[in-house]
Amino acid sequence: MVTGACFANLGNEVICVDNDLRKVELLKKGKSPIYEPGLTEMVQANIREKRLFFSDSIALMVRRAEVIFVCVGTPPKDNGEADLTAVESVSREIARHMTTYRLVVDKSTVPVQTGEWVHRTIAANRRKNVSFDVASNPEFLREGSAVQDFLSPDRLVIGVESKRAEKILKELYRPLKAPILVTDIKSAELIKHASNSFLAAKISFINLVSRVCEAVGADVQKVAEGMGLDRRIDPKFLNAGIGFGGFCFPKDLSAFIRIGEKLGIEFGLLRKVLEINETQKAAFIEKIRKHLWNLKGKHIVILGLSFKPDTDDMRFAPSIDIINSLLKEGVHLRLYDPQAMPIAKKMFPKTTFARNPYEAAKGADALAILTEWPEFLEIDLARIKKILRHPIIFDGRNLYDRDKMKKMGFQYYGVGR
Repeated sequence: MVTGACFANLGNEVICVDNDLRKVELLKKGKSPIYEPGLTEMVQANIREKRLFFSDSIALMVRRAEVIFVCVGTPPKDNGEADLTAVESVSREIARHMTTYRLVVDKSTVPVQTGEWVHRTIAANRRKNVSFDVASNPEFLREGSAVQDFLSPDRLVIGVESKRAEKILKELYRPLKAPILVTDIKSAELIKHASNSFLAAKISFINLVSRVCEAVGADVQKVAEGMGLDRRIDPKFLNAGIGFGGFCFPKDLSAFIRIGEKLGIEFGLLRKVLEINETQKAAFIEKIRKHLWNLKGKHIVILGLSFKPDTDDMRFAPSIDIINSLLKEGVHLRLYDPQAMPIAKKMFPKTTFARNPYEAAKGADALAILTEWPEFLEIDLARIKKILRHPIIFDGRNLYDRDKMKKMGFQYYGVGR
């Protein structure tokens, strides 16, 4: 969605194709099926300018589009390996409808060597002996800031096998004036998995350090600040919390581990990254248990359900495991999130949802923050303190100033502080 809308915004004619007719019809009306800041407005503007179109016809798209981006899902199989069924299926369909040269670009997150399979699939299913190129162009868009990330990228990676493909992609991205790294296809595929795995490792490392800080009475925020001042380390992704979630990091880590297994390379480091991420959620629940004593029958408020702010995405969100664990222990929960509640209501149909943080907090034994939504920084904490039965806050994202919270009379428990 973001890729299509942004390319249209750069002046290209773009056709977005999906086999979900409900989504296609919704998008034709200018309504986005996902929440992403700035996306709906961009979609509507480019529909009006007749640059952005939506269809369920791959045949129509292949006839009209010189460059075809494959952006289908690659969900994890039970063993962690990426399921490439959709990539193969759409590659086969593209091949059947080609009548002249086309550049097919993998934008989905795929294992290394997928480009070879896509090339083989298209070559085997062409009805006419037309030329084509396959390329890899991994995306590095963060949910919640995807439009901005597309328009102002750190870098663009294009893996190509011909000068023709390189020229087309460079011209397509020329308006962004961003650094472009041109590689072979396999290197481009690896850059995506390696980048996400490294960032996830950084998060798990600081989360492990946070447990050391709690054990000895240190402050993980100061430790992270001191580390981040080293230009070799950088402060980004050194925020301790309840662990990472979303569809990318867990899926890509598991897929990269499976890639290593197939090549006879043991990624024990990445297995540990996943393990730390899981135990970080358990440690947060144990903290709640420790300070509330018996959990059964207690009333707890959960603020923040999406895996990160500025998105309604709850896939692999840490909140899911934490909520399920608390429900199993007989806790009465009231949940609130600025965007994710329609999805959460389907996941937790018997749980109470509130219209705002104050409605959620009324008479509760404690409040827990699981997502660092900016609006939670604007909460009237004095009012929250009055309406909570007990002024206890478990801050899973270290959102508030610890000393200020204590001065206000809260029992305040962050992560690694």
